[in-house]
Amino acid sequence: MDVVGNICCHCSVRKKRPKGASDKKDDDENALVENEEAPVEDLEEKKEEESRGRILTVIECADLPPTDWSTGLTDPFVKVYLLPDKKPKYETKVHRKNLNPKFDQTFIFKNIPYVDTFDKTLVFAVYDYDRFSSSDQNSIITTNCEYQLPMNSVDLAGPIEEWRALAPVDDGSNQYLGDLCLSLRYVPSSGKLTVAILEARKLKKMDITGASDPYVKIKLFDSKGKRIGKKKKTSVKSCNLNPYWNESFVFLIDEMDMKRVFLDITVCDYDLIGGGDPIGKVKLGWNQQKTYKPGFKHFKEVLENPRRPIIKWHVLQDPEPEDDDDKKKEKDKKGKDDKKDDKKDKKGRKEGGQKRGEKG
Repeated sequence: MDVVGNICCHCSVRKKRPKGASDKKDDDENALVENEEAPVEDLEEKKEEESRGRILTVIECADLPPTDWSTGLTDPFVKVYLLPDKKPKYETKVHRKNLNPKFDQTFIFKNIPYVDTFDKTLVFAVYDYDRFSSSDQNSIITTNCEYQLPMNSVDLAGPIEEWRALAPVDDGSNQYLGDLCLSLRYVPSSGKLTVAILEARKLKKMDITGASDPYVKIKLFDSKGKRIGKKKKTSVKSCNLNPYWNESFVFLIDEMDMKRVFLDITVCDYDLIGGGDPIGKVKLGWNQQKTYKPGFKHFKEVLENPRRPIIKWHVLQDPEPEDDDDKKKEKDKKGKDDKKDDKKDKKGRKEGGQKRGEKG
């Protein structure tokens, strides 16, 4: 297993005690937080909750992998939840630009019967905070690493405090292709949809040298899959897996048609011979609710906030080779050139035969 950091935590489980039992021990963990801060409760109710609860403290992390390649740092926070329900879900505060954050935040898992504890898995997921996106894992790949602790594998009769190794997150896909940050802005009065390609990060290595020469293609389609207008392209960024573009493109769309169109945005690796090889893509539009939910959410937010740029990071999805019309055009062009060469050869052979006939 690859190790990409470490996390230190404190766990304890308490069974419910009979009524009237006193708790004389001064609890150092009274600064409980639910999400960020727990509500103030009646003392007796609080003791009762503690007697049932499973108390967890996220103490610190060490040697986290950097996510901002310009600074070599990250903005980490930790989400804690129980599988298989992923509930309840708590999270720590964000620690800016820190690979070794000290959290010291305590959470209490309430109303979980003691016997049910052993069928669950406790997950510590370390995220990198991004101001341009939600920390929701379904909308943006922010998870750097995690640790999963099967509750039946530990003895929780007494408090436990220990370090555990974090592992890269398996997002369920075959391969991680990278992230793309873009901005959308729509002005209903003019019908202008502005697409700004800002930057990409952690792109897949496409060359044998371990680099890529990325550029981005933007296409607009109607609900039937027919392309509207001309395709747009960014500049090529040579030998760069974390390129920055900040290039804008405008499409003209009537307001009543906005829910009938979608954007197809593909990051490609430039190839001098044969056009570009697609690295990954995202689709944004009203009709992407089932196929790519983040693309639907981004588009919906744009329509709900006219004239305002909405910036989001998106995880690149597997490209569709059949949609790569650059290669198709290159192939068609090569086919036409071959036909021209054949005609020239045929004409040359015919003229040569006529000359030999005249000499004879």
